Amino acid sequence: MIRSTIALLALLAATSAAAQDVRMAPVAPVDQADAIPLWPDQPVPAKGADEQWSTMHVQIGSNSIDNIMVRNVVRSTITPYLPDRAKATGAAVIVAPGGAFLSLSMTGEGSDIARWLADHGVAAFVLKYRLNETPRDDRGFLSMMGERFANAAAPEAQEKVREPRATQDALKALAIVRASAAAYRIDPARVGMIGFSAGAMTTLNAVLEGKPAQRPAFIGYIYGPMLAPAVPADAPPMFNAIAMDDGLFKGQGFAIVEAWRQAKRPVELHAYERGDHGFGAGRPGTTTALLLPEFLAWMDMRGLLAAR
Repeated sequence: MIRSTIALLALLAATSAAAQDVRMAPVAPVDQADAIPLWPDQPVPAKGADEQWSTMHVQIGSNSIDNIMVRNVVRSTITPYLPDRAKATGAAVIVAPGGAFLSLSMTGEGSDIARWLADHGVAAFVLKYRLNETPRDDRGFLSMMGERFANAAAPEAQEKVREPRATQDALKALAIVRASAAAYRIDPARVGMIGFSAGAMTTLNAVLEGKPAQRPAFIGYIYGPMLAPAVPADAPPMFNAIAMDDGLFKGQGFAIVEAWRQAKRPVELHAYERGDHGFGAGRPGTTTALLLPEFLAWMDMRGLLAAR
């Protein structure tokens, strides 16, 4: 079972429609009862124009793909997943799911990640950020996603895949979590981010566009584009992970890692032999299953888990 929306659409883009059995169905929002609005004054969308939550099932040959996602997000939130007080380390991570800025993989790259971190003493907050608008009918949505993924690996295409409001939401989420540090029993100096694909791009943009005091204290950059940005001289430490057979970015090398090194900023790279794109917390049977333990070990190495 592959639970990432982005992995699903990448596979769809490479597979003939005749070989696909695609089913989508509306579903109630997942884990939203405790969601905190980032912008409380945002107007409530009119009926029929609110975000859309769906399950998606795809059968391609022997591959069964399932996912829970949301699209057409216009009211951004964070949902907290807090550790037991006996386990709490004082560190916090904002989790940014992926989905090409057209949808968000809210389980495999959201709540699953956050629950794991909370179980290991790290306060986690799933960021539901604003997205590009998509057709409200499922067929139109799938067509739009397919078109976006068909040429997603080209650098010029990546320049066009963006959503500035997602960066605004990330910076706002960081500010809210830090302002509530006492209530969450966390250290405001140890609030980082981990993002997946488009979520990795959002995490990176929070570093590149945020003022020093606004930026995450550390970042997990998981199967994002590997092109080199202009790295700030005081950029936070980066944990970078990607599979060598990544269907979108495997031909880009590791330019972003080298850019961090050239800026003399801390960076760690995990290049897994297999896992493709969108492996989330890890694909069974591959070493990507070590992603979260390795991320936690990296945090520990950097002194981020020492209760204070």
